[in-house]
This record gives sequence, C-alpha cells and structure tokens, in this order.
Amino acid sequence: MKSYLSIVALILLSTISGKTQVNFAEDIAPIIYKNCSTCHRPGEIGPMSLTNYDEVKNWASTIKYVTSIRYMPPWQANPEYQNYLSENFLSQDEIDKIANWVDNGTPRGDISLEPDFPSFPNESLLGEPDLVLEMEQAHVHEGNGEDSYYYFVLPTDLLEDKIIKAVEFRPGNTKIVHHALIFEDTEGIARETDASTPEYGFEGFGGFDGDSNDLSILGQKQYPGYVPGQKPIRYPVGLGQTLEAGADIVVQIHYAPTPVDETDRSKINLFFADDTEEVNRFTRDRIMLPFDLPGGFFSFIIPPDQEKTFHGVWNINQDISLLGLSPHMHLLGQDWTVYLEEPNGDIVNLINIPEWDFNWQGNYFFQEFIVAKAGSKIHAIAGYDNTAENPQNPNNPPQTVAWGERTGDEMYYLPVFYVDYQEGDEDISFIDDSSTSTSNPQFDPRKHSLDPIFPNPVRETVNLRFNMASGGPCKISVQDMDGKEIKVLRNGEFFHMGNHSLQFDSKTFTAGLYLIVVEGQDFILTEKFIKS
Repeated sequence: MKSYLSIVALILLSTISGKTQVNFAEDIAPIIYKNCSTCHRPGEIGPMSLTNYDEVKNWASTIKYVTSIRYMPPWQANPEYQNYLSENFLSQDEIDKIANWVDNGTPRGDISLEPDFPSFPNESLLGEPDLVLEMEQAHVHEGNGEDSYYYFVLPTDLLEDKIIKAVEFRPGNTKIVHHALIFEDTEGIARETDASTPEYGFEGFGGFDGDSNDLSILGQKQYPGYVPGQKPIRYPVGLGQTLEAGADIVVQIHYAPTPVDETDRSKINLFFADDTEEVNRFTRDRIMLPFDLPGGFFSFIIPPDQEKTFHGVWNINQDISLLGLSPHMHLLGQDWTVYLEEPNGDIVNLINIPEWDFNWQGNYFFQEFIVAKAGSKIHAIAGYDNTAENPQNPNNPPQTVAWGERTGDEMYYLPVFYVDYQEGDEDISFIDDSSTSTSNPQFDPRKHSLDPIFPNPVRETVNLRFNMASGGPCKISVQDMDGKEIKVLRNGEFFHMGNHSLQFDSKTFTAGLYLIVVEGQDFILTEKFIKS
C-alpha cells in the first residue's frame, strides 16, 4: 500500500511540474550555453565543442565530473567570502541537475523548448569599438614546448585625451594566448625598448636590478586585462579611466607552450565615453608588489623544499572607494586572501582564492563600492609551495625562486582598482549585466522580453531590465516618439541568454516621452518612459 501511495505521489508531482525528469532542452542547454560555450566552440580555447545536444551528450560524463569538483566552469574566487559582477560558477542545484541528467541517460526532452545556440559575434563582444589597435606584425611563438611573455607597443596617435569606458583584448590565436596585461605608457618606455631589439616586440623587461625599466612600465596605469571566456566590463555610469593624448598602449601577452610554431596578431578594442555622459570619477590602480612586504622587495625569496607565505600591507592615506582587484602569481602559488582593515579594526573581505590555478586568472569587480577611509589598510596574503609535493613545481628538484616574469619564476602582483571617495558611495550598487531576477510577473525565460522602465517618470538615472531567450548581439537605443534616435546605449553588444540590467544617464534629455528600443537579430522590444 505504501509503495502504491509513493507511486501516486510521484505521478502527481510530475504532473504538477509539467515534466518527469531533468532534460537537455529545458534544464541542461541553458546551463551549458551560458556557462561553457563561450570557450567551448569552434575557434576558441576550449578543447572540445559544446554547441548542440549531440556534442554535449558525447562529453556528458566528463562534464558531470568536472562540474562536480568545480573545476569547470573556471571561477577561482570563493563565493562565500565575497561576490563580484558577472560571476561564472554553477550553483549546487545546477551541478545536481547535470549529474541527474547524466545518471538518467541524458534525455533530450522536447526539442521545441530547446534554446537556440548563442549567436556569438566574430569580432567584439561589446559591439562597435571607437578605436581598434592591432599588432603591426604577426608574432611567431616558437614550438619549443616553452611559454613566453612578450610586450607589444600599440600607438594610439590620439590628438586629445579620451575617457575609457571599456577595454577589450581580442586574441589573434586563441590556442596560444594564455592571458594579457594592458598598460598606458605616457613616457615612451616600451617604445624605446622595442626600438633597441631587432624583432617586433620584446621579451620581458629583465630582472629588478635597478638598471632596467620593469617598474617604470609596471607602475604605470593598468587597464582591465584579458583571460579566456570572461566578457570585458564596462565602467558604470559616471566612471571611467583616462587615456592621454599621444600615449601608447602596451600589452604584455603570455603565450602558452606549443609543440609547433604558431603565429599571433592580437588586437585591442577601445570604447570611449560619449559626449552626453558626464564622467567625473576616474578609475586608478594601485599595484601591490613585494615592496609592500615587511622586508621589502628582496625579501621575496622562496627557498627550495619550503612553503612560504608573504603578507603585504597597503596603508591607505586618503578616502577611496574600491572597485575591484586582479590577483596574479605563478606555478608555486597556492592561495590568496585579501581583506580591508578599517581604522576601527573592522574587517571587510575582498577576495579569497583557496586553490590558485595558474591557468585561470581573472579580474574581479565588486557588486558595490567598498569604501576605504583614510587610515585603512589592505592586507594581501599569498601562499607558495616550493616543495616536490607541488605537482605544478617547474623545477625538479626544487630550486630557489625569486621574482620574475617567466613561468618558472614567481610573482606577488595585485592590482587594486579604485576611485576617490564621494559622499554616498556606501549606498551605490553596480548593475550587473547578468542579474538573476525580473520585476515582470509575466516573465517567461523562453521569450525575449523588456520590463517596464524604472523609475518612471525619470529625473537622471534610467534603469532597464530585459531577458534574452537565447544569446546574441543587441542594439539598445533611446528614440523620441517620432522615431528619431537620441542615444545609442549598446551597438551590437553580445548578451547571454537570461536576464540583464543596464543603467544610463538622461541628464541631457529634454522633458518628454521616449522609447527604449532593444533590437536583436530576430526581435524588437520597446518600452516608454517619461523624462520629467
């Protein structure tokens, strides 16, 4: 009798839920297409393609395993320590769904409910750039099984200062480009160094011996860098980074080992603030280096057969608001813990990476300003393992390791991005481009939709939310009621399937009635708002 009742209960639950089991069309495809296919598609860095049911099914057991141990998708930061914009990790529910699907024979489900594979653009993920800087020549990365770091100088030839809203590095060869760091050079340091070498570009800057220009370039303004699979950020309304007239952009590219010669000709897309946006907050960076350690730079030595921890401190002497940070170390690296100590002794978590993986490095931008008052301290603690027990140790047997740019060397390198503090920063949260909720009670995740604009009427900042039933590029604009285009917010930017939120400033708009227009490849959505 109990068995009969249990069967009846299961049938009732299945009827209520509308389906009997986890399936690809409704459950798995949205997870894979949003979190995996950015890298796992033709021409990208992923070793296998995951663009349709058959491909995903063929790798089902592997997907179950790498997601169960949280190796994939690659996200190094501990989500229980702090949260960031555009996080790319699976919830336990999503991991359980994948396991359930694999264990029950990978059913496809109703094909009519399966989302289309994202329509990824061939060029920029952010749309039409304002300036494209490309390497003047192709670089040949030797197929000797070793990695290398090369610097390339990309002249901007700008006649006036610009305000940067986004920087997008586009690898020319995704098979070998591991990551990239991007700097502004206003002093011609890199250009002079490049001129002294016979080849295009130059390998590293050498050692910290007092005679080289390493610190001169590393100490200059840094822009958000590149790691595979991570969509570049746009700075929020009113914020940006400056780019001086006549400055060079210098990119340091890490090329991964390859058995055969490969060529690369990467480019950088720059997006500037338009004339209608009032940008009065400028992002700066403070790079924590071994100079911030108690014993100074030359205390950064890791003897063989030892595990060592280095604890650096940045004493903050003015009120600032933290935007994010980007930890970096090499193969001996094990973990990072970074926190803010306020003047009253309170602790604010910034980032914890409990299991450092050199293959996956990222930029981590906070979901809200973290205010650091004058007298605060940022503590950055990094752990290293130079023993034979470390399977990533590049030396066998272990050898003494110091600072250096090659993978066999080590780094203690932590850029921290911030702006000068303004009253009210404590209450400012940033709009994520992949939010998880919608205010529309009729929301259907299988349909493209645009929520009502809020607030409405508006005075200055306008908020809009929309859902993508499948990933693709969009043009988002503001039009008047005669159909005249007043402002283009996004022009061909790629958005994944799911919910998205944007903000823009309407200060320059005259009072009246306007339309928000979200235009995709096969849809147009509109919503009205009143400018008071």
